[in-house]
Amino acid sequence: RLAKLESRGTISGRSRCPLSATSSSATMSSMPAFGSSMSVQKLSPSAMLKRSFNRTSASHTKVLQRSIPFSRVRVGRGGRVATAMAAPSPRPRPTPMVPDAPSAITHLECALEGDRYDAHALHNLSKAGKPLLVKYDYDKARATLTRDELARRPNTMWKWREILPVTKTENCVYLGEEATPVLEAPRLASQLGVEEAGGGLYVKDEGRLPTGSFKARGLVMAVSMAKELGVTRMAMPTNGNAGAALAAYCTRCGIESYAFAPDDTPECNIREMDIQGAKVWKANGYIDDCGKIVGGGESALKWFNTSTLKEPYRIEGKKTMGLELAEQFGFDNLPDVILYPTGGGTGLIGMWKAFEELELLGIRPKGSKKPRMVAVQAEGCAPIVNAYDKGEEFAARVDNAQTRTAMGIRVPAAIGDFLILRACRESNGYAVRVTDDEIDEAQKEFAGAEGILLCPEGAATYAAYKNGLSSGQISKGETAILFNCATGLKYPLPPSDKTIDINQPIDYDAIANA
Repeated sequence: RLAKLESRGTISGRSRCPLSATSSSATMSSMPAFGSSMSVQKLSPSAMLKRSFNRTSASHTKVLQRSIPFSRVRVGRGGRVATAMAAPSPRPRPTPMVPDAPSAITHLECALEGDRYDAHALHNLSKAGKPLLVKYDYDKARATLTRDELARRPNTMWKWREILPVTKTENCVYLGEEATPVLEAPRLASQLGVEEAGGGLYVKDEGRLPTGSFKARGLVMAVSMAKELGVTRMAMPTNGNAGAALAAYCTRCGIESYAFAPDDTPECNIREMDIQGAKVWKANGYIDDCGKIVGGGESALKWFNTSTLKEPYRIEGKKTMGLELAEQFGFDNLPDVILYPTGGGTGLIGMWKAFEELELLGIRPKGSKKPRMVAVQAEGCAPIVNAYDKGEEFAARVDNAQTRTAMGIRVPAAIGDFLILRACRESNGYAVRVTDDEIDEAQKEFAGAEGILLCPEGAATYAAYKNGLSSGQISKGETAILFNCATGLKYPLPPSDKTIDINQPIDYDAIANA
């Protein structure tokens, strides 16, 4: 039908799409006016379209519609045609994982003296040289932070925005901090007589977090707050995993990072920090010696000291382990005992704070039963255990600290020592040491029985659990949670050296008996 129109001079063969940007004014001016055989009349594209197609049918419109890219064509009354540019399709985006909810932060408070500090200014320690704790308006937070609302939000650690310190959503650095699973250990529970007694053995596997360890929780919060407060350079001492998390999150938001590690830190951790953007140095000392390097550089290099508990916000990230665990157990019936690998102790302190905050929010009834907190340390570095056994409030530094594989709990002195001891005592828990041999055997046993590769620090909690069953400090009828603080893949593993010579007959009996 368009061909007929062309033959009658109604429409130019070069201009089937008068709206096309390629139609020239010359083409339009040379086109005969509708109903006229001789005169030439200049028309605007829209006028030409109306006059040329006033009597066309819907079928003509379909042809035209196929000819006009990026346009919508509709037929009006009397067959008149109107066009409009189509809006571009929105770019597909995933569901936001950080809810846009207001933080109820009010102030910071010295954990020892109780004096207050501005929540919107940069701080390290209090005037007393002790950690600062973040405080919130819990009445304000409870208006929106309810069980039902939590169930609707994405299942990340950021779902607790009202009782996290970052006030602006755009400052929440995100690398996928999903809730980590609680995994049952039924075979070992059966072997140990726990299942028969009505108890349970579970692992909260923090190795699923970004950078493969629970350090991601603390460092994402510290870096997010550094971003919010205008920090451009951060530094920390590390036994490996914390430095890796610092490097990743700083790189993510454009903050410069520096990490200082003992020279026997696993090489995979050193390389991980380096490839993710941190400037990394190994030092011939312990982590607290590395901390002195960081402290000495505060004035010289103007970095923010992000050492464990020397800034207020890593606790806030780590406390989400307790919040998350409570939700995973339905809030009302928490586990009886939590065994936690303890170096600096930020996570243990944070979880104890979390259980208190759940009551202040009304999510759990006041006075609800809380888990007993057990601080697990290595025999060669157990300052918290030493202080616990002596009934002391503060822990003396351990000289010549040694651990064979569990580097994360080789912390000779913890600045939050009194908070760790307070949580253990208030919860009717305790502090305990395990040997390097027990750690290695526990890692092998757990992996072989449950298919879960614990890191050495996580394996220390299983060794302590078995010792607790033997000593009666833990009942077989109780539910226990072991914290696996990192994936075991980040640590050196025992060698596996069995080989087969394909040029020789295969000895299947030897394979079967291996």
